[in-house]
Amino acid sequence: MRIALFEPEIAGNVGAVLRLGACLGAAVDLIEPMGFTWDDRRVRRAAMDYIDHVTIARHADFDAFRATIGAQRLVLFTTKSAESVYDFAFRPDDILLFGKESAGVPAPVSDACTARIRIPMRPEVRSMNLAMSAGLALGEALRQTGGLPG
Repeated sequence: MRIALFEPEIAGNVGAVLRLGACLGAAVDLIEPMGFTWDDRRVRRAAMDYIDHVTIARHADFDAFRATIGAQRLVLFTTKSAESVYDFAFRPDDILLFGKESAGVPAPVSDACTARIRIPMRPEVRSMNLAMSAGLALGEALRQTGGLPG
């Protein structure tokens, strides 16, 4: 299982997702451009020493990323879907894709995904934090596929 972040804008979110990947054994793909400088100390501060325990791949753009994933399913998390994460059947080799914090993903990226699912939440709020969403999604995907560590 992998997490892919499309053009992430906030270093602290990326650091938190890297820590999540380290703790749960999921590689993290970063699809550029990012909204911050990669050597930004905020990434390391959020990821702490966990950054040394996660596999990170950086991709110049979405096309470069797609060229590396082969036949793996790309599962987009979006507020624009009716299908709940809790009704979706994950596979162990799925890639969980999350869009940029301010705008999600453009239509061509959404169209390239195998599935589009959402995390249910109250109707009066817009969206969850990126790292929080990744944590909920990865936890459910690993639970379903028997991939939770320990």
